Amino acid sequence: MAARAMLLRRAAVFSPPVQHFLNVRYLSTGCIAQKDNWLNKLLVRKIEPTKESHSRMLSDKEVIFELQAHNLKPGTGKPYLENYEEYVKAVVDKFADKPVHPELQGSWTVTVGDQDQCLHLWKYAGGYSSIDAANKLFASDPDLSRLIQDRNQYLRQRSNQYLLPFSFWPPVSPREGGNIYEIRSYFLKPGTMIEWGNNWSRAIHFRQANNEAFGGFFSQVGRLYNVHHIWCYKSLEDRKENRESAWRKPGWDEVVAYTVPLIKEYYSRILLPTSFSPTH
Repeated sequence: MAARAMLLRRAAVFSPPVQHFLNVRYLSTGCIAQKDNWLNKLLVRKIEPTKESHSRMLSDKEVIFELQAHNLKPGTGKPYLENYEEYVKAVVDKFADKPVHPELQGSWTVTVGDQDQCLHLWKYAGGYSSIDAANKLFASDPDLSRLIQDRNQYLRQRSNQYLLPFSFWPPVSPREGGNIYEIRSYFLKPGTMIEWGNNWSRAIHFRQANNEAFGGFFSQVGRLYNVHHIWCYKSLEDRKENRESAWRKPGWDEVVAYTVPLIKEYYSRILLPTSFSPTH
C-alpha cells in the first residue's frame, strides 16, 4: 500500500493520460504477481542453466542400449522369429573374439498394442565406439548381411533408437519364469527431461518392492525426448495389483501430478518374451 501511495503521489505531476497509465500499470503488476504465485505452485521446479549435458546429469554409465522395433507383415511371424534367432546366434559367434560386443537383453512380441510388432533391446557396454565397431562388422560380414537382407521380406516397417539408462533405475537383469512385460513409452515436451528425472528418481522407490522395474531409458539418437519404462509382471492381474498398490503409497499421487503436465503423448504395450529372449 505504501508503494502504491508513493506511485500515485508521483503520478500527480503528470498529465491525466499518464496518471491513468500508472494506475493501470500498478494494478496489472499486482495481478500478474498473484497469478505467478498461483502458477508457481503447479510448476515442478525451475531448471537453472547448466554447462553439463542432460544426458550426463541423468545417466552415469558408459552404456548405450539400442531398441529395435520391427513391424511385421501379417502371417510372417514364424519365419521372422526363426530368422532373428539365427541372427542372434550369429552375432554371438561373430563377436566372440571382440573386446566389446552387442548383448541382447530382451526380445519380445507385442500382444496388446501394436499388433504384428517385435521389440529387441541390445546393450553396448563400450559406448558409441562399440556401436561404430559393430556397425562396421554388420555391414562387412556376409553372414550377418545375408540374415539382415533375408529379414526384410517379412517387414512392413522398422525403426530403432539409441537410449541411455536412467542412473536411478535398477540395472537391467534377466528374469526367470513365465513373465509378461509392459513397455510404457512417453513423448515429453522439449526441455522437460530434467524435471522428469527429478520426479522419477523419487517415484521409482514406490515401484521396487516386487522387482517389477526392469529398465528405464531415455532417447539419445532417433526420436528425441522419448522415455521408455519397461516393467515385469507375472500376469495382467499381477500388473493390476502392483499398480494399485503404488497408488496406496503416500507420495505416488504427487509424483504423477507433477509428471503428467510434462507429457505430450504416451502409450503402453504388453509384451511376451520370445523363445530366445535372455529374459523370460
